[in-house]
Amino acid sequence: MSEIRLTHLDDAGHARMVDVTAKQPTVREAVATGQVRCSPAVMTALREGTVPKGDVLAVARIAGIAAAKRTPELLPLAHTIGVHGAVVDLELAEDRVVVTATVRTADRTGVEMEALTAVSVAALAVVDMVKGVDRSAEITGVKVVAKSGGRSGDWRRPD
Repeated sequence: MSEIRLTHLDDAGHARMVDVTAKQPTVREAVATGQVRCSPAVMTALREGTVPKGDVLAVARIAGIAAAKRTPELLPLAHTIGVHGAVVDLELAEDRVVVTATVRTADRTGVEMEALTAVSVAALAVVDMVKGVDRSAEITGVKVVAKSGGRSGDWRRPD
């Protein structure tokens, strides 16, 4: 079995920021998803637009986009890159809100962390907006489902 080498650790095991100076900028995209499980009452209020705090999906969408752009402020070893495109979609399923973020750049490193951050913060915004109605709302299943571009090429999570 080959040894796993973590790129954010130096030979002595100390945390470091990976140097991407020599890499050429390329078009990169990452898609992440997650869910907010909610009570039937909240799902009905979301469908009817009657959540007391207002338009939950609009607030969550904007929160996710803003979060994608601020990822390096939250993750100390993430690179500051140009987020050139960010789309956050929210879909109402039977008992949950499904959040999907697609983030694009033309830079030296990928946008997986930005997509994950967008999903996470959008989901947090949903919880914040519905917590007065449903204290049991929970965030689940946040993960990268696809990425493209860069040295490692394209990847898609197996179903």
